[in-house]
Amino acid sequence: MIQQGSSLGLYALTLGAFAIGTTEFVPVGLMPEIAQDLHVSIPAAGFLVTGYALGVAIGGPAFTLALSRVNRKTVLMLMLLFFIAGNGIAASANDYGVLLLARIITAFNHGTFFGVGAVVAGSLVPKERGASAIATMFLGLTVAMVMGVPFGAFVGQRLGWHAPFAFIALIGVLALLGVWALVPSIPSQRPRLVAELRTLASAPVVLSLLTTLLGFGGVFVLFTYISPLLRQVSGFAPPAVAAILVLFGVGTLLGNIAAGKAADRSLGRTLLVTIGGLAVVLAISSFMWPHAPLAIIATFAIGFFGFATATPLQLLVIRAASQAPNLASSANISAFNIGNAVGAAFGAIVIADGLPLQWLGLCAASVSFAGGLVAIPAYRRSDASIATRSARSS
Repeated sequence: MIQQGSSLGLYALTLGAFAIGTTEFVPVGLMPEIAQDLHVSIPAAGFLVTGYALGVAIGGPAFTLALSRVNRKTVLMLMLLFFIAGNGIAASANDYGVLLLARIITAFNHGTFFGVGAVVAGSLVPKERGASAIATMFLGLTVAMVMGVPFGAFVGQRLGWHAPFAFIALIGVLALLGVWALVPSIPSQRPRLVAELRTLASAPVVLSLLTTLLGFGGVFVLFTYISPLLRQVSGFAPPAVAAILVLFGVGTLLGNIAAGKAADRSLGRTLLVTIGGLAVVLAISSFMWPHAPLAIIATFAIGFFGFATATPLQLLVIRAASQAPNLASSANISAFNIGNAVGAAFGAIVIADGLPLQWLGLCAASVSFAGGLVAIPAYRRSDASIATRSARSS
């Protein structure tokens, strides 16, 4: 049985989430520099985000299944070792192919770390504080947006784009030591593979995963290209872009905190408000980017609503798959990142076809709006599934 532990373990998980979040998004702030140095186009550089996301999608479920019998703390430490190795390769890469490979290797840890980590985080607190505990862990991801990504852009613009990856590898070492010292040993529950796969394929879980893919995926249609958008459309200089990314990060931080508390009170309402608000903000942003002051507001709002979706989406899947929480949680992280990959690729395609950067917001809004439509039956089927399991156990 998963043991209750000290809240100190949550800080270790948050540090790991911060490290992983920083490396996932750092190319966004350095895309022009990477593209120029490696002699590739902006859309090609965007596939560094796509490649990472695909690595998460593949590695998450695969590692979660392969390590299903391993102590949860050991799993988290193994994932951080992959993270450190991948960033070390990226820090020394001088070829686009090598950098893309390094991004994929780095990504292999992501889904399992967040998937297993979210379940572990929830086990460290009373059940009624589960959403807040998951939000605390995801706080590391949002703090990465506040500090890590802008810091990476600042350092990369001055020391070269390789430098941030070296710094991130060092943060990974600290996260590894933190997990080793602070996360309690949690033996794995004996997995029932067939039953877990059956749960993963159930309608409530599939709908929940699709909600995540579409609802959050809309963010990356636009966010992947926010650096060239702010430079070319809004007219900001590179140092200003780094500062504006801090504001984006502040939005993600506040959105994550607000959604975590709201989801503890009403998951269904929180899902609709966050995903619906995200679609509206993305659509309106297309008319705001040519105006510098409005572009700043749009950046903050997208950060707020975009990452406010993270905790309720993760909780929705865990709730729908209580019989296979580790696998479903990891699969949901994969869904987040498939959404990232599809969103970044969609953005690259429309840019390559000649659509002005300004209109990426409308394209992004259409994706998130579709996620909002799926969220309604996903939540209802999840509710019905819980009621059925309760009736059977009574």
